[in-house]
Amino acid sequence: MSGPELEGASDRDLVAAVAEGSIEALRELSSRYGRMLTALAMRFLGSESDAEEVASDVLWQVWREARLFDASRGSVMAWLVMLGRSRSIDRLRAIKARSASAEPQIPVCPAADPASEVDRAERARMVRAALMNIDAQERMALELAYFSDLSHSEIAKKLGIPLGTAKTRIRSAMIKLREALLKTEK
Repeated sequence: MSGPELEGASDRDLVAAVAEGSIEALRELSSRYGRMLTALAMRFLGSESDAEEVASDVLWQVWREARLFDASRGSVMAWLVMLGRSRSIDRLRAIKARSASAEPQIPVCPAADPASEVDRAERARMVRAALMNIDAQERMALELAYFSDLSHSEIAKKLGIPLGTAKTRIRSAMIKLREALLKTEK
C-alpha cells in the first residue's frame, strides 16, 4: 500500500500495514488522528508541548505495537484514544510528582484548522448523543474514569458504591458507547 491507496484505506488496514512496517501507513494514521490525540492530551495536561509529546509517544507506541491491535475489541480510533488517555494520565502524574507546588500553566490554544474543527465538532456531537442514551449512573462513572485522575476505587468511593459496581458501570457504559458509535459509522 502506498500513496493514494493509503488515503482511501480503512483505519484497520492502516494498522495492519503499520504492523508490517509501513512508515507511510503510520504517516496516514498520524494525519488522520494526530490533532485529535493532541487535543485529547491538552484536556489532561493544559500544555501544548506536553500534549504534542504525548501524541508523538502514542504514534511511536502504535509503530511498536500495531500487531497487538485487536479489531474485535473496538475501532482504531477507540484504541488510539485509550492509548492517548493512558499516556496523558501517566504524563500528568509524572508532572505532579516532579512539581507538587508548581503554578498551573494557562493552556494555549493553537490556531484551529476549520476542516478539523468541523470534523471534531461532528465527532463530539456524535459522542454526546451516544452518551445521552446511556444510563445516568453509568455515564457518571464513565466520565469520572475518563476525565478525572481517579482510580476505580476512588471513583467507587466518590459515588458511594462498591468497587465491583463501579467497574461494571464503567465497562457497561463503554460497551454501550462503542455500540452506539459503531452504528453511527455505518
